[in-house]
Formats: sequence, C-alpha cells, structure tokens
Amino acid sequence: MTRFTTTTALALTAAALTTGALSLSRSDASVSSGDASISVTSTPVVTYATETIDGLDVFYREAGPQDAPVVLLLHGFPTSSHMFRDMIPQLATEFRVIAPDYPGYGHSSMPDRADFEYTFANYADLIEELTQRLGLDTYSLYLMDYGAPVGFRLFEKAPEKVDAFLIQNGNAYVEGLETFWDPIKDYWKTGADAEREVLRPFLTIETTEWQYTHGTRNPNTISPDTWTMDQWFLDRPGNQEIPLDLFYDSRTNVDRYPAWQALFREHQVPTLITWGKNDYIFPEAGAHPYTRDLKDVETHILDTGHFALEEDGELIGTLITDFLRRKVLDAE
Repeated sequence: MTRFTTTTALALTAAALTTGALSLSRSDASVSSGDASISVTSTPVVTYATETIDGLDVFYREAGPQDAPVVLLLHGFPTSSHMFRDMIPQLATEFRVIAPDYPGYGHSSMPDRADFEYTFANYADLIEELTQRLGLDTYSLYLMDYGAPVGFRLFEKAPEKVDAFLIQNGNAYVEGLETFWDPIKDYWKTGADAEREVLRPFLTIETTEWQYTHGTRNPNTISPDTWTMDQWFLDRPGNQEIPLDLFYDSRTNVDRYPAWQALFREHQVPTLITWGKNDYIFPEAGAHPYTRDLKDVETHILDTGHFALEEDGELIGTLITDFLRRKVLDAE
C-alpha cells in the first residue's frame, strides 16, 4: 500500500472531492479513489474547553485516551497553552494530555486585579481544582518558566499525585537567576512603583519577539505567529499590570525553593530535564542543581533558547515519550 504524508493525503482528498470520485470512511483512516487505496496517518484530535472555577473560566486543551496516564502541560510567560499546540498531538498517541491557560493569559478569564490576586499560589489553587474536576488522580508535570512554580506548588500540595517531572527551563534553585533577574530583584526589595516601571519594557513586542528568537540556531524558523499572538493578549487594556504583579510575586517562589528541594529528596520523582542552554532568562546553570536532590534524572542540554519547543519540539516530545514509557507506563 502506498503511504503519503497527511498533507499529501489532504491534497488528494480535495482533488477527489472536486471530481466526485471519493469515498471517505467515518474514521478518516483511509480513502479510495477508483482503484487506488491511500492510507492516511491518524493524528489525535485536540479539543478545547473551559471549566468555571470560582467564577473564572479556565480554558484548556485536551487530547488522548481518557484512561491513559496524564501529562499536565504548564505554560510559561508571556504565552499560553498555545505553546504546546504541536506537542499535544505528539504525546496524545499514548497519553492523556491537558494544557490549561492561567487567568490573564490565553483564553482564560482576565479578572480585574481588584477581584483576583495574580499570584503563583492562586494559579496553583485553580489548576489543582481543575485537575480534581477532570478526575486526574495522578499526572506527569511539564514545567516551563511560570509552569515551574505553579507545578511545584501542586507537588507540594500532593506529592503522591506526581508521576514524573518534565522540566524545561524552569527553576527551583537560585542558580540560574542571573543578570536578567537583577531589576526584578530590585523590585522584590522595594515593591515600589519606580522599580515596577523599570520592568515595563519587558512587555513590548520587541522583547516578546526576543524571547522567542534569542539563542535559537536559526531564528528564521520561528513563526512570528507566536510572539504576535502573545503580544495581542499582553496589549489588552489592563493586562500588562498582571505580569508586573507576577514579577513581584516571583520572590515567593524563591522563598519556597528550600521546601521544594526537601520534597525532592523525600519523594524522588523521576525527572527528565530538557533545557535550552542559550536561554538568557533561565540559563543552563539552573538545570544542573536538580541532581543534588533527585537521583533519577536524565538531562538533555539543547542548543536553543527560552522557548525550546519552537525549535526542538519534536525532539523534546520524543524524549518525553520514551521517558514516560519507561518510568510511568512500564511501572503500571
């Protein structure tokens, strides 16, 4: 049987529809046109939904078998679950994959700051409630940027629920909080408007594009749709105060590092680290201290930047699938 890529099959499908010669099965697994038989590679369907929690709509993407082990993908700044758009179908052939948006990001609610305190602790509470609503008894955590302090707070609440850590440029150690963090640390010290305003240039389209392209091997392969869409959300009236609030609240993450490290030593969660070594925000120095406290760690340092999925997503997805087969599927 001749095999084609999905793109080729779709083109042939369109041509057959034009001539009226196509018979398409309900499963979309194969098509016939005259005497020719064409196999179409099946791709898991991604669904999009919201769950109302404490009056807030929490948006999430989901794919994969309902009875499979769960992978919970927690996004970074300034993006949303959109950063996982390609990884979700890759993982969903074997896992139930769920990727939520935090309030103020992506398609989740953006409540007024007078009505909702934008903190990593509150994000963790909402995601915990979402996991309970969706019946997630255990899960592996993908932790990137913002996702690390959100996910490690979930781990702190219920360590027994975490099957594995999948860490990508997300810190739990002071190593790696380098030059980029200096003005943020100044804001931590005072909480004053003057130090807050110094951080506002971090929210411009130029900086958002830089986050995606800095440190990549070939910036021309990074889709401008990424930073353009993120910036659209950032430029909504009032939205830019949210990341400034979270920059200040990130001091509480550093305060929690010793507690998280103690839990690492106690529970020894299998850990896969994939780290873009050219990330200026979370440089490679933040990747290596995990081995001080976790014994079952596999580390892959990649020649890319902050949003490593944009350049090495297929590789990272393959590494995750292999790791979870050995550490989660084989352990069941």
